[in-house]
Amino acid sequence: MVVLFKALQVILALSLLIIIHEAGHFFWARIFGIKVEKFFLFFDVGGVKLFSFKKGDTEYGIGWLPLGGYCKIAGMIDESMDKDFLSHDPQPWEFRSKAAWKRLLVMNGGVLNNFILAILVFSLILGIWGKDFIPSDRPVYASELAQEMGFRTGDRILGFDGHPSRDFFSLQADLARRQTRKATVLRGTDTLDIYIDQGMIGRVLKDAGMFGLAVPFVVDTTMAESPNAFLRKGDRVVMADGLETPYLQDVQKVLRAHPGESVPVTVLRGSDSVSCALQVDSLGMVGVYLAGIDYEHRTYKGLACIPAGAAMAWENVTGYLKDLRLVATPSTGAYKSVGSFIAIGQIFPSVWDWNQFLVILAMLSIMLAVLNLLPIPGLDGGHMVFCLFEILTGRKPSDKFMIVMQTIGMVLLLGLMLLAFGNDFARLFGLL
Repeated sequence: MVVLFKALQVILALSLLIIIHEAGHFFWARIFGIKVEKFFLFFDVGGVKLFSFKKGDTEYGIGWLPLGGYCKIAGMIDESMDKDFLSHDPQPWEFRSKAAWKRLLVMNGGVLNNFILAILVFSLILGIWGKDFIPSDRPVYASELAQEMGFRTGDRILGFDGHPSRDFFSLQADLARRQTRKATVLRGTDTLDIYIDQGMIGRVLKDAGMFGLAVPFVVDTTMAESPNAFLRKGDRVVMADGLETPYLQDVQKVLRAHPGESVPVTVLRGSDSVSCALQVDSLGMVGVYLAGIDYEHRTYKGLACIPAGAAMAWENVTGYLKDLRLVATPSTGAYKSVGSFIAIGQIFPSVWDWNQFLVILAMLSIMLAVLNLLPIPGLDGGHMVFCLFEILTGRKPSDKFMIVMQTIGMVLLLGLMLLAFGNDFARLFGLL
């Protein structure tokens, strides 16, 4: 059921994004009097469609292959590779008959819609829920990889290459995206510089939880029928099985090493130290709720959420551009993180949560916009490059040239698609 629920969320999110993206092309085409022959969600490969109807000159429908969607514009060489229109002279309602600046706006319409959607969604999220965050200079719990790079548990990271991070949970992404060479940390009362081995950046992309939040194991309440009901609110476990456990992760390691056993611990209760034993279940749990993480919360009243939403969208744009740079750098191994629908499905929650769904929707909208801006023939960015070339030089690329470039673009996109699906299946079978 979890897989089905995630799949439905993926289909819903991508369907919304595809419709909004293609509606951008449709809108500008109709503004300039260009005929739109088809507007489809999903692809009707082989002419097979699940549903369609015609209104005016346009056929609207749903295809059977859920790998995207398209808006077929008359007189345009697109991914369908339909060249029949080249057998007759350009008509006034065709894409090829319009001025280059008009064609540029038509091709930019989908990307523009995706950016606008992301800003609106982020603004809505901030206006309704505000934003919880943890300052980036909170102490980290360093993973084995982090320690190998020179970090230590308890370090407070001040910045990477002189740039402060946005918040605590962006530390790992910022380190990788910047291909950081120097990290500055506060260790105790000393400020230190840690020089990063660039050959380890690829491992940063794979090591989930490289920087955990270093917080103590503090009890909030015990669960009903917990065998450890003697614990009180505020109790802090500072030693377990003879080992000092200053942080939550230290306690968890000891408990998981003793499933189904009784583990001697020392609890700090106010100013007193209490010795007792915790009964651990088969999963390494002790039946208590822990004190919550101390988040900082920002609220955005009225229209203040709009510029904040735009800033949040811009952060995601710059972050995604850095991700693409990593992917294009083979030495980082970032290309192994490229994924398709299976990878996208993993980021959706297993229960419905409007906040999380909208956050993911806005992030995917940014991703779709940035990808389509890449100057690859077959993508919107490729068409925009040719339009800009014509505007600047006054020379229009020939139809034959456009067909060749479109073919090259389709081969490149097919290669990217195979990489994405290949990575997903490799991850499923534990090969990545």
